[in-house]
Amino acid sequence: MKVLVACLNGMGSSQMIKMKVSKVLKKLGIDANVEHMSLGEAKTSARGYDAIFCSNALVENFNVDANQTKVLGLKNLLSEAEIEEAIRSNGLVKE
Repeated sequence: MKVLVACLNGMGSSQMIKMKVSKVLKKLGIDANVEHMSLGEAKTSARGYDAIFCSNALVENFNVDANQTKVLGLKNLLSEAEIEEAIRSNGLVKE
């Protein structure tokens, strides 16, 4: 699975979120390649990913086919519980 983490600048916060998302995916047994970048870069690259994690405030910036790319908005970007719930509720984990 290809996963993208996006924030406004693609620097510190997206790197921290990337580490949290990677940790949760590993815990759930999901093999994934997780990358991070700025919102501007992410908008042009979005269709190449299975899932995109970002702040709830940034979700509307992505114009993707929801059947191919899931955009998962988070309220608390560093909450592993919220990340896990977003993964589960969007059908990204096979139970």
